[in-house]
Amino acid sequence: MSGSQMRPAAHSLVPVDTTEDVRTRGAGVSRQVAVLPVGSFEQHGRFLPLATDTLVACAIAREIAAAHPVHLLPPVTISCSHEHAAWPGTVSISSVTLHAVIRDIAASLRRSGVDALVLVNGHGGNYVLGNVVQESSARGERMALFPAPEDWEAARVRAGVETSLLTDMHAGEIETSILLHAHPELIRPGYETSDFVADDRRHLLTLGMSAYTDSGVIGRPSLGSAEKGKGLLASLADSFGAYVSLLTSADDSVADTGDA
Repeated sequence: MSGSQMRPAAHSLVPVDTTEDVRTRGAGVSRQVAVLPVGSFEQHGRFLPLATDTLVACAIAREIAAAHPVHLLPPVTISCSHEHAAWPGTVSISSVTLHAVIRDIAASLRRSGVDALVLVNGHGGNYVLGNVVQESSARGERMALFPAPEDWEAARVRAGVETSLLTDMHAGEIETSILLHAHPELIRPGYETSDFVADDRRHLLTLGMSAYTDSGVIGRPSLGSAEKGKGLLASLADSFGAYVSLLTSADDSVADTGDA
C-alpha cells in the first residue's frame, strides 16, 4: 500500500506518515514535493469555526495527497488575520513572522532531501506568501503558491458554485460547501440565512472587515452544499497536476508554465 493510500481520509489534520513512508514515496519520484497547508484562526460568522481556513487548506491538501505523490505536512494554523481583529477569538501573527516560518520550513525540508514546497493557502489575507514564493524562486529554490485565482475559478465553474469569486469573499458559498463536505459536524445553524454582499471593499486594508459587515460574512453561504464542496476539491486536485509537473521538471527554467 502506498503512502498516500495509508493516509487517513477522514478528518485528521495531522499526517500520520512514518519516516519510512516518506522514504519509500521519495524513492519513486525524480524530485520530492512537500505540501504545506496554511490556514488562519479568525472569525467566520456565527456558523463556521474560527479554524475554517485551516480546515479548508487541509481538505485541499488531503485531496492533493490522495491524487499525487507528495509529502503532506501539518498545517500552519495561525497567520495574518488582522482585518478580523474586531471579532472575539481572532488571533494573528505578523507577516514578518509568517514569512520567517515558511522560510525555515522550506530550509528544513531541503536539508532532508525535499527541495520543492507548495503552500496551500486557505486565507486570502496571507498576502506575504506571494512574496515568500517570489523571493524563494529568485534564489533558485522551488516553491509555489496554490490555489491561484485561476484554479479557484475553474473549480467554481466545475462545481456549479453560483457566487463569483469577488462576491464570495468570506464565509460564503465556497467555504461553506467545502466544510459541508469535509466537516459537516462543525457547522452551526445559521448559514442558510446569513447571506450578505459587499462587492466594493476598496478600503478593506485600512478599515478592516468590520467596516463592511456586521456579521463577519461577505458572500452567500445559503447556496453552499456538500456536493459543491466535493466538486471544488476534486477540481483543485486536478489543477495541482500542473504544479507537480513544473516543480519536478529537470529544466530549471520556467519557459512554459501552462495553467500553473
